[in-house]
Amino acid sequence: MSLRRELRRQYEIIGSFQPAIHIPQNWNYEIPSLLYRAYMHPPHDVGGQRDVPIQYEEKEEEQWELNTYVTCEVFGWRGIWNAEERRRRADNDLGYTLYLGVPYYGRWIWAAARMLVDKNHISLTELLEKIAEVKSRYETR
Repeated sequence: MSLRRELRRQYEIIGSFQPAIHIPQNWNYEIPSLLYRAYMHPPHDVGGQRDVPIQYEEKEEEQWELNTYVTCEVFGWRGIWNAEERRRRADNDLGYTLYLGVPYYGRWIWAAARMLVDKNHISLTELLEKIAEVKSRYETR
């Protein structure tokens, strides 16, 4: 099999994991090589991996994305977290399904909310109440 065809097949397998595994899981004791490599593929660590051509496009950030970026930077300036901690929470701790299903700055804000609760800056109840308040504000419009 050609390298390009093998790579494309591996990405098809990786793509089938989102948001859940869509192929029958009926193995006895052996996992095919391509499937094993697909399982071991971390979504956020692509250094040194081959890739298929992709079309890049310029995107204007939305206001919530800019607000998220500034909020996360302020957390860093205030010493609440550092860039590595944000990256770990937004990339590693998120899980494969959410990583692939949430926008880039959505992962940042998720990591910030989780960090605030984990470090006891706010309680989970306070966070949920604030989310409900904001939702109700926008539902009445």
